[in-house]
Amino acid sequence: MIGAHTARALTDLGHAVVATAHRRTARPTFLPDDVIVERLDVTDPAAVSALGDQYPITDITHLAGSIPGEDRVAYFRADTAGLLTMLDAARAWRVRRFAVAGSLGSYLGRSEVPWYEDLALPTAPAPHPIIAFKKAVEPLTTNALQGTGIHAVVLRIGSTWGPLMDPATPFNAVPPYISAVLRGERPAPVYADDGGDFCYAPDAGRAIALLITADTLAHDVYNISGGQPFTNRQLVDAVHAAIPQAQLDLLDGRRAGPGRDPYLDVSRLATETGFTPAFDITTAVTDYVAWRTHHDR
Repeated sequence: MIGAHTARALTDLGHAVVATAHRRTARPTFLPDDVIVERLDVTDPAAVSALGDQYPITDITHLAGSIPGEDRVAYFRADTAGLLTMLDAARAWRVRRFAVAGSLGSYLGRSEVPWYEDLALPTAPAPHPIIAFKKAVEPLTTNALQGTGIHAVVLRIGSTWGPLMDPATPFNAVPPYISAVLRGERPAPVYADDGGDFCYAPDAGRAIALLITADTLAHDVYNISGGQPFTNRQLVDAVHAAIPQAQLDLLDGRRAGPGRDPYLDVSRLATETGFTPAFDITTAVTDYVAWRTHHDR
């Protein structure tokens, strides 16, 4: 999902793009025809090397990843192999910049709100293997490229959702909630003041595109998100605006009692690239509902 929106944003900025995918290689309707889409298993060094022989790659944005099964070691092995293969390619191709997907989950354990890049990452246990891997990605990438002249950029990506996301995803509550409404169902009630980080996928793609193409960057780590939290009350209002007949219920307050849900500060991203989000929760829901009218995900 994020890769497709990044590819679109890069072409909007005037850059030629080779996008790769392992299983889902159908071209999204919003992706221009001049974006090259290649089937690629990033754990296959020979296939990755052949891609570099075919195209003059100048920068890499590594967003590939798998979904863990019961065998966590198998998941870590596959995604580590993909990362190391792409790091080898970056060095062989002498790219200018290598951006890699991290996660806002790396901040879990910090009590400050919002989360910003200069916070020391806590040693709190990771609640999910994806978060554990994304946290490990950061030192692996920056250390592997140290002294190569390649700028390693860690993308701490926030809670991103939008077109192409699995409507039944367990990783973001918004697509399943809206999907239930689109099926004519009455979704389970949500707590009005719960919420947190929010980023619509086209905004995430544009933020990443601005970072990978910037002439210079002053840092190695950047938060990627909308920079403003949302609440379920705002989500319900937005869904009602887009689907007036929706039957939606709110519970008062927060599930866990008084407090604030964390979200990402994107001041560094905005200062260095000029990024401002194009979507808030209302416009994002309206756009997503329109998209899902003609697409199954």
